[in-house]
Amino acid sequence: MSACVPTRHDHTSRSWRQSNGPGIKRPHSPPPPRRGGRFRIAGADLSASITVFLIAVPMSLGLAVAMDAPLEAGLVSAAVGGIVAGLLGGTPLQVSGPSAGLTVVTAELIQIYGWRTTCAITIGAGLLQILLGAVRAARSALAVSPAIVHGTLAGIGVAIALAQLHIVLGGSPQSSAVGNALALPAQLDRLSPAAPLVGGLTIAILMAWPRLPGRIGRAVRRIPAALASVAIATAVAAVAAPGIARVDLPSWRSHALPELPQGPVLALATAVFTVTLVASLESLLAAVAVDKLTTDRAGRQSAEPPAPPVRRSDLDRELRGQGISNVLSGLLGGLPVSGGAVRSSANVRAGATGRASTVLHGVWVLLAAGLLVAALEWIPLASLAALVMMVGIQMVSFAHIRNVHKHREFPVYGATITGVVLFGVLKGVVIGIAVAVVVALHRLARTRITVTDQGGQHLVVVRGQLTFLAVPRLSRTLGRLPQGGDAVVELDGFFMDHAAYETIQDWSNAQTSQGGRVVFTGRSGGRIAEPASAAHSCCRPWTPWRNHHCHDRPEPASVHHDRGTRADAGGGEHHASATRPSPSPSPGPGPGPGTTETTAADTMTDGTSNAAPTTSAAAPAAEPVPGTPSSPTPPAAPRRTGAHRLVSGLSSFQRNTAPLVREELARLAREGQRPSQLFITCADSRLVTSMITASGPGDLFTVRNVGNLVPPPGAEAGDDSVGAAIEYAVEVLQVESITVCGHSGCGAMHALLGAKPDNPQTSLWRWLRHGLPSLERMTSRHRAWARISGRLPADAVEQLCLTNVVQQLDHLRAHESVARRLAEGTLQLHGMYFHVGEAQAYLLTEGASAGTCLDEVFDHVGPGDPSGSGVLERTSA
Repeated sequence: MSACVPTRHDHTSRSWRQSNGPGIKRPHSPPPPRRGGRFRIAGADLSASITVFLIAVPMSLGLAVAMDAPLEAGLVSAAVGGIVAGLLGGTPLQVSGPSAGLTVVTAELIQIYGWRTTCAITIGAGLLQILLGAVRAARSALAVSPAIVHGTLAGIGVAIALAQLHIVLGGSPQSSAVGNALALPAQLDRLSPAAPLVGGLTIAILMAWPRLPGRIGRAVRRIPAALASVAIATAVAAVAAPGIARVDLPSWRSHALPELPQGPVLALATAVFTVTLVASLESLLAAVAVDKLTTDRAGRQSAEPPAPPVRRSDLDRELRGQGISNVLSGLLGGLPVSGGAVRSSANVRAGATGRASTVLHGVWVLLAAGLLVAALEWIPLASLAALVMMVGIQMVSFAHIRNVHKHREFPVYGATITGVVLFGVLKGVVIGIAVAVVVALHRLARTRITVTDQGGQHLVVVRGQLTFLAVPRLSRTLGRLPQGGDAVVELDGFFMDHAAYETIQDWSNAQTSQGGRVVFTGRSGGRIAEPASAAHSCCRPWTPWRNHHCHDRPEPASVHHDRGTRADAGGGEHHASATRPSPSPSPGPGPGPGTTETTAADTMTDGTSNAAPTTSAAAPAAEPVPGTPSSPTPPAAPRRTGAHRLVSGLSSFQRNTAPLVREELARLAREGQRPSQLFITCADSRLVTSMITASGPGDLFTVRNVGNLVPPPGAEAGDDSVGAAIEYAVEVLQVESITVCGHSGCGAMHALLGAKPDNPQTSLWRWLRHGLPSLERMTSRHRAWARISGRLPADAVEQLCLTNVVQQLDHLRAHESVARRLAEGTLQLHGMYFHVGEAQAYLLTEGASAGTCLDEVFDHVGPGDPSGSGVLERTSA
């Protein structure tokens, strides 16, 4: 079928158009090759680099203070992270530097092994990161539960805040978060006013700076809040507290470099693994966040002139770049490096367009480390500690807490935070993983089964997942039901293993063999997955459309439920489900001989298809079920018409279909339409073009009119709409092919056959005059009749429908734009006929479609012709 109607999955059919627009990048496609080897610096990158530099310097010094590391080590890691990770990383706009997530880990390593061995551990972690990036393990790292990742970062943030609070209060932090918490009362007893006032001033400016009102506020907000708070606190401290503890940058001549690690091998390996884990997760999560920020920025600027496209993150390359940065930072005596969310978000919001801003920020840090030592030594330690304390507090994100609570994973999040604070990062992660496994097993084993007597018919509601753990209780409950009785089984869950599947199937077969009726339903909006062996197909297109008349069916009277999706004893169902007589033994649970299968549309997914599959097709609910006792048919409810049907259909779309197509439609809204084909067909309501061509949004540029007519050029005024659509599709959209599609039982062709010279000149008849050449072609003795391969046309109406397709192709060739593209060989024409009653498509032979062959034959398209080429080859032969 794709030979006539290429869909989005047929990439080869669009290759010639992609070459015309080298700047166009398909989503999820490999990034285009970089043109030229020059390192280009845009004005926006230069200004963004200065902004990030002004944030990075105080942040780097503050993190070095928090880790009790040499202060110059923070500047070394900031310079290496900016230049090396900026050049080699896979996220162009991510800014790397000293890792806030590793503050607690690094501080502990320095206390245990000393600074020089800690540098060697940093080198080992970098080598391990390079190895993980080489084996493409970056995506696997993101497979860790978000509750564990965010819980780990939040626990680290709590530990950072507790440690830095001691420095803000004028004291020194303890070796652990618990020690810092226990030592707070004693620290408050010996409080000196200078440090708390300077730290409080820094925090106040940090919080108030982004909220400054008025025109002056908008102007000064261009200065980063981190720089403004530290600068103002430094100026105030220089006047009001000259004796306060300040930054002390030792001479670079005394800078310590790494040494061979000394200590137990297992402990050192654990330290290397811990640094690798935290630094990698922090960098990869920041890379994903940068992608989101970049996309949001592009959406906000869609009305402005387009900026140069920024490539999506290559996470494996990013991991390798971070590894190389850590190796060099460790060799040069710097702190561990990772991507930072604070610096990266500032870079994106400052308007950076490429990696030049990241690299330049590293250069500015390097120059400041050599030229601004005297100025940096004026900064109070309390101000830097307050800055880092706020970073730690921000790592406890309330948005993440709400998210994990919504997904019922707060126990995992809370256990991870508690473990990190009490026992350290690595042990905290292990605790989080253990709790996540326990929670998953609890959910998997938690199944509630209730039975309600509905006046001779039993309603069995199964809540939760059906695994072998629930089989004894399930079997016991089903065994208590009367043999041969009617039952409705509602399966509300998303997983069923083979043991539960066979239990339900065996019970269903036993019930139906004794004259009972079993109906299976799913809760509206829920999902039920059956074993892969029972799935008929991994992709069932048009699932939301299949049951589009179910809301017109009689509402069941025998079973009532508050969710409104319950089947009656005869198999009918209301709202989102459909019923049909089941074929011979079915592989699914319940539908066996003499049963009716009822499923909720769009309630089952297998995780492998973009469409949400169901297990039954739509059919009238009142049909008798073969082999079962007849049951009284409830009176038919009045059909919904007019606005009620429109609202019902729109509501069904929003509920069932919109979630499946929202992401794709959002992409099309951003990129605009690029259809591959113009599809001209009849306005008949039975002709659903997207269904019969298996196409989706953005594939077809469709023109529908009465009789699928194409007025020839020069026709009387008033018929320019079709010509305008053809010109737009051919000249502007550059479609690759045009299809004229007729269909069986066309009312326009009926009218043409019954036309009389004295027909009134209404709008309809003035339009149908464009079909008169088709009627003349069919009645002419000088032309062979169009026909269907394998059989003759059923009657004169079908003959005219076929001939009309061929004639309208001739009208198409008369249009100037079409004729030119045909001569260039960049456009193809196709003729198509769809038999509504047979649900069968037919294609006109290739020669006849091109106007080079007089043998006008429509050949059927079968399931074995996925590309359509076989049909055209057979018919042209």
